[in-house]
Amino acid sequence: MLELFGDAPTLLLMKCLCLMMSLAGALCAQEPRLHTVTPPSPLRLPKDTVFKGDSKFYAIVKQAESENWRARPIGQRTTLAARALLGTKYVNYTLEVDNRIESPVVNLQAMDCWTFYENSLGLSRMLTYKPGPYKPEDLIHMVEVERYRNGQCTGSYLSRMHHLEEVFYDNQRRGLAENISTRLPGAERMQRSIQEMTVAWKSYRYLKSDPSLLQPMAEIEKRVSALPVYQVPKSKVLEAEKYLADGDVCAITTTSPNQYTSHVGLIMRYQGRAYFMHATSSSSKGRCTVFDKPITDYLNELSTHSGVIVCRPKDLPPSRMWQKK
Repeated sequence: MLELFGDAPTLLLMKCLCLMMSLAGALCAQEPRLHTVTPPSPLRLPKDTVFKGDSKFYAIVKQAESENWRARPIGQRTTLAARALLGTKYVNYTLEVDNRIESPVVNLQAMDCWTFYENSLGLSRMLTYKPGPYKPEDLIHMVEVERYRNGQCTGSYLSRMHHLEEVFYDNQRRGLAENISTRLPGAERMQRSIQEMTVAWKSYRYLKSDPSLLQPMAEIEKRVSALPVYQVPKSKVLEAEKYLADGDVCAITTTSPNQYTSHVGLIMRYQGRAYFMHATSSSSKGRCTVFDKPITDYLNELSTHSGVIVCRPKDLPPSRMWQKK
């Protein structure tokens, strides 16, 4: 090499080779860190406080394994999990379980619209994230990844995302979902001044017990107000239905000036239409989780329904536990 290239070029070539080897070594050394799913946080509250419904959990896991849900796409797995949760009673504020310490919470015995979609998606993701046997803590972890900023609960109430718009934004930023609203026909930008948590703070156990959280919560709501939020107005949703898929998270937008959304559920394809599955507080629908009507028809039930925001979840990168089987 000395005869062909001379001293200086050879030295440069050798330096390049050393740099390439160094980079390769660094990448190999960092490989365990490339995993994008945050590890589960330690349980800061008793397990019986943060998880309810063990028997239902194990029954769904048994059904999922016997029917090989794992072989299906994430959207179909999510709707299968949602169907297994149909008939669960509607109860609000199931996440407010302590006055100070924040923790991810799963309640399979009672849920609201948000926790219905979270639990269904969490069960779906759990099956391909890691191998069984599964335990309740695995589902708690899946909910933590979805609901908490950057996928991690710090023990602070402020680490939980309290607005769907931020959840959609944060999960898309982390590559765990895609907000498809802008790709649907008729999509339009929304403008809202979000004040839901700070105005109704007495309704939230943590805020009521610790008023010092109100100012930082106001700052969070200010940032949420500035997010690029797009809806498909309900007059355009029938045209958009054909683009909706099993397991899409469908948030219902509202005409209220202080909120983007007022409700959320899941889409399930049926007889060529996009049906709405959700947990409803309506007495006429049983105050429980239901398989309702096509999303267009649901929107037309109330004048305060403005349209929809649609987020399409993705599977999580598989845990290295698969390699240990």
